[in-house]
Amino acid sequence: LCAGAGGLDEGVIVTRAAARRLQELEKRQGRTLLLRLSVEGGGCSGFKYSFETVAPEESDPSEDSFFERDGARVVVDSVSLDLVKGATVDYTEELIRSAFVIVNNPQSESACGCGSSFALKSFSANPALD
Repeated sequence: LCAGAGGLDEGVIVTRAAARRLQELEKRQGRTLLLRLSVEGGGCSGFKYSFETVAPEESDPSEDSFFERDGARVVVDSVSLDLVKGATVDYTEELIRSAFVIVNNPQSESACGCGSSFALKSFSANPALD
């Protein structure tokens, strides 16, 4: 288990499967990659998770937090981090889909069937800012 300096409650846990998959992508592309996790408004439950691989220079240490396991790094912006603190980044392989996923997000009270979107716990305590 790996989380940032604030501990498991303040960061994101990266599984071995997620780290292994990111390392495979790095090897295939022949360059260092970060897995960017972000949360956007939308999806069938209100918020949706988004994953993309990015080059290290596309991150901003003043705005992003980094979480590492076995040399593979996940980067999360400060706004998204508040919505995924304590969650686990995993990689699943199924017959119809293989993907990075979020599991066990303590900030979520419900999720859609495919697991790509979620609703916040106590939304009234976490109003949308616009």
